[in-house]
Amino acid sequence: VIFMEIYERLRDLREDHDLRQCDIAEILKTTQSYYAKYEKGHRPLPIHHLITLCKYYNISPEYILGFTNKPKPLPKD
Repeated sequence: VIFMEIYERLRDLREDHDLRQCDIAEILKTTQSYYAKYEKGHRPLPIHHLITLCKYYNISPEYILGFTNKPKPLPKD
């Protein structure tokens, strides 16, 4: 169940920021079709992409991973 939350959150975050899959794919330095597989749950999200998305959206990885429902910002250094 938690894995479905990850994929739904990836899509929701992207849509909430009015971005297309190709926009996120560019940020992740991958293709749109490969990124689409992350959102559909056909491929696991690599840790380095998780980190990039957390930095881009300024949210904690716990939110994307489904451990919390509150998108807290990344802690400051």
